[in-house]
Amino acid sequence: MAPLDSVRRRRGHRTHRVAVLLVTFLAGLVVLPGMAVAAPGVQLNAADMTLLNGVRLAGLWEMPAGTMAAEKGQSARVREVGAEIARQHGVLDELVVQAANKLGATLPTDPTTEQKGWLTEMQNASGAQFDQIFVTRLRLAHGKIFPVIGAVRASTRDNTVRKLADEANKFVGDHMAMLESTGLVRWQQMPPAAIPAAQNDSLVAAAQAGAASGPSVGVSTTVVWAVFLLALGAGGYATWRVMRRS
Repeated sequence: MAPLDSVRRRRGHRTHRVAVLLVTFLAGLVVLPGMAVAAPGVQLNAADMTLLNGVRLAGLWEMPAGTMAAEKGQSARVREVGAEIARQHGVLDELVVQAANKLGATLPTDPTTEQKGWLTEMQNASGAQFDQIFVTRLRLAHGKIFPVIGAVRASTRDNTVRKLADEANKFVGDHMAMLESTGLVRWQQMPPAAIPAAQNDSLVAAAQAGAASGPSVGVSTTVVWAVFLLALGAGGYATWRVMRRS
């Protein structure tokens, strides 16, 4: 016959194991359903990142370009447009940074080599030549990002990206109108209009390709619930076994 202390010790161990299993079981009920709802929230793909990066890069070079135009533009209208574009890109840059932080995405911190070259070109120009370079470079750049915004807005599954696309669309549309109001846009130098499929090497093609086949960051709700139910069943069975032995 086992000593009384030994029997009490075994019963104590069993009670402790049952308590641990019950706590684990209840934690699963609270945590896993929350994960099942939250997991599908982030559905970033190549198209979404194309928009985030494109908007960020636009601000990184167009803010200093606009400030430069406000200071050294020959035309009063160019100075006015430059100041307003710089100001608005400051607002848009804050929006894209907030969106990226919310989504856990990493954004560029410097303009591209090509964009730095455009800024150097403006720094070395003056007078009417500067005005023409400023308007031409920014109008071409806005024309490239504009269809990307539409492509991502039409296909993204993420509410944060969709909201950013809506905001960016307003800003870019206003900027093109302001640049055109200077009378310096050389329309014959603008690339001809083409449907996205004809621009295989463009930002639009990258956005559309990502929308169709880009990898998803989220986890399927079905998968999460399957894991949850499996864990729930295993925990319940283990608890029943321990209590039965007790």
